[in-house]
Amino acid sequence: MENTLQLVRNVVPSLTTKKHKGQDGRIGVVGGCREYTGAPYFAAISALKVGADLSHVFCTQEAAPVIKSYSPELIVHPVLDSPDAVRDVEQWLPRLHALVVGPGLGRDDALLENVKGILEASKARGVPVVIDADGLWLIAQQPALIQGYRKAVLTPNHVEFGRLSEAVLGAPLDGGDRHGAVLRLSQALGNVTVVQKGEQDVISDGEQVLVCRQEGSGRRCGGQGDLLSGSLGVLAHWALRAGPGKTGG
Repeated sequence: MENTLQLVRNVVPSLTTKKHKGQDGRIGVVGGCREYTGAPYFAAISALKVGADLSHVFCTQEAAPVIKSYSPELIVHPVLDSPDAVRDVEQWLPRLHALVVGPGLGRDDALLENVKGILEASKARGVPVVIDADGLWLIAQQPALIQGYRKAVLTPNHVEFGRLSEAVLGAPLDGGDRHGAVLRLSQALGNVTVVQKGEQDVISDGEQVLVCRQEGSGRRCGGQGDLLSGSLGVLAHWALRAGPGKTGG
């Protein structure tokens, strides 16, 4: 555990008066529709609380006023259900360090089609992406969207992991070998990072497997995964900026 904590310390940027606004993280959250306005808020605000400087939310027009009312700290773009959604988000990609895709997304066909275009644009620019919630549902339908993209992080819970396993490996989740199951899924997707959430979180990049045994809350309420995905967006940016020399590869 101490070795893992040291790796985290290596990537967390130091506080200094020499920095400018945005340098420690500009994170975008793609999600938020009429039914789900809390999830993108939790993801975006957790990114700020971990240490990002700016958080953007790209949501539907109907969800935007609600999400904006939760916090003046969030920059909210009501574009996700626009015919020009991909272009509208793509123009922000050069200014973002990472995208979190899925919190509050829902499964509307038009929104999912826009998100497909956003993922393709993000890959083309090399933007790290953390995919959660209904973003994972989209990946289960079309795994090729992130196949081989090693800057992708998937954060499935038990049900989502089973769905991905069925779609990618053609086999149901093997409950007796979580470590092997996570490793195989990562490898099958081209070594994307998989964070399989549970009593113990199992994490693999297709080359090694890590286990987080730190106990969390006994509650399993909505929003916890959104907090994690927003936090991982910041940490992914910090880790890539620090480089393999400080992250152990």
